[in-house]
Amino acid sequence: MKVTIYDVAKEAGVSIATVSKVINNTGNMRESTRKRVLETMKEMNYTPSIMASALTGKSTQTLGLLVPDISNPFFAEMAKTIEDRAHEEGLSVIICSTDANPEKERKYLEVLQQKQADGILIASKFQDDTLLDDLIERNVPLVMLTIDDPTMNVSKVSIDDFKGGFIATNHLLNQGHENIVMIAEHAYSSRMRVYGYREAHELMSRKVQEDNIMYAEATIEGGKHCFEEIFKRNDAKLPSAIFACNDLLAIGIIHAAKEYGISIPEDLSVIGFDNTILATTSVPALTSVSQPVEDMGKMSVDLLLKEIKAGGQLKDRQLFNPELIIRGTTQAVKKSSKA
Repeated sequence: MKVTIYDVAKEAGVSIATVSKVINNTGNMRESTRKRVLETMKEMNYTPSIMASALTGKSTQTLGLLVPDISNPFFAEMAKTIEDRAHEEGLSVIICSTDANPEKERKYLEVLQQKQADGILIASKFQDDTLLDDLIERNVPLVMLTIDDPTMNVSKVSIDDFKGGFIATNHLLNQGHENIVMIAEHAYSSRMRVYGYREAHELMSRKVQEDNIMYAEATIEGGKHCFEEIFKRNDAKLPSAIFACNDLLAIGIIHAAKEYGISIPEDLSVIGFDNTILATTSVPALTSVSQPVEDMGKMSVDLLLKEIKAGGQLKDRQLFNPELIIRGTTQAVKKSSKA
C-alpha cells in the first residue's frame, strides 16, 4: 500500500501541515523537526503527492466529493448534479461515501491525495475535526456543502436551515397543530432547524414541550424507531403532527404509523426535509422543505473552481432559501380532534 502524508505525519509525530511545509520548504520550524520529517520520508519511501495540486501549478482536472451516505436520495441527487456540472467544465469527480466513519474519512482523503485531486467538496462535517483543520491549514481548495457553520473558515454552499425549520413548523401551527414533535439528527444543520422550530413556537406564544424534540439517525429505520417511542408514551396523547429533519425519517414515520393503524394525514400530519424523490413516491405524497439541489450543486462546483484558482484563499459563502412544498401528508386539525 502506498505511503501517504498521513502515515509520515503519524510516524514522525507531527501534524500533516508540518509535513506539507517540509515538502514545500515553507514556514518556520525547528531544524530538528524538519530533519526528522525528512528522515521519516526517506525511511518510508514516501513520494510527495500534494492534494492541493493547484498550489504546485499542476492540475489533474479531478475533484473529490465526500458525502456521508450516498444511499440517501438527497446526497445521491446532489452528487449527480455535481458530477454533471463538473463534466461540463471538463472535470472528473471521485465520489466517496464515508458513512460518517472517521476511519473512512481519513482513508478517502488519502485516496484523493494519491489521485492529486485539485479540490474537495465536503457534504458533511468530519467526525474528526483535525482532518478539516489540517486541510484548511494547508490551503487545500475546499467547499463545504449543506453546512453553514460560521466556525468553519472555508467556502460554504448551503440553505438557510433556520428558516427551513421555521417555515415547516409555522405551517403546522397555522393549521391548528399544537402538539408537534420534531425529530432531528445530531448535525449542525439539524440544530439550526430546531432553532427555527423553537422560533415559530415563540412567535405564536406557544410553549415548546422539550420531550417533543427527539434525535435519531437519518434513516427510515430511525424514523420508525422514533414513532414507536412516541406511540408508547403513556403520559401524553399521540401528537397531531411530526416534523422530521429529512425525508428518510419522515418516510419511516409514515410506514410505522400505518403499521399502528394511524391514518396520514387524518390522524397525524407529517413534514419532511430535502424534498427528495421519496417525497413524491410516498403514499400520500410527502409535504417537505425543499432544498434547491441543482442550484446548490452547480454553485458548489463553480465556487470550488474559484477556490482552486485562488489557492484555497477565497472563503466565500452562498446561502440559498428553502421552500415548503405542500402535499398530502399535512392537513388542518379538526376542532373535535385537536391535540
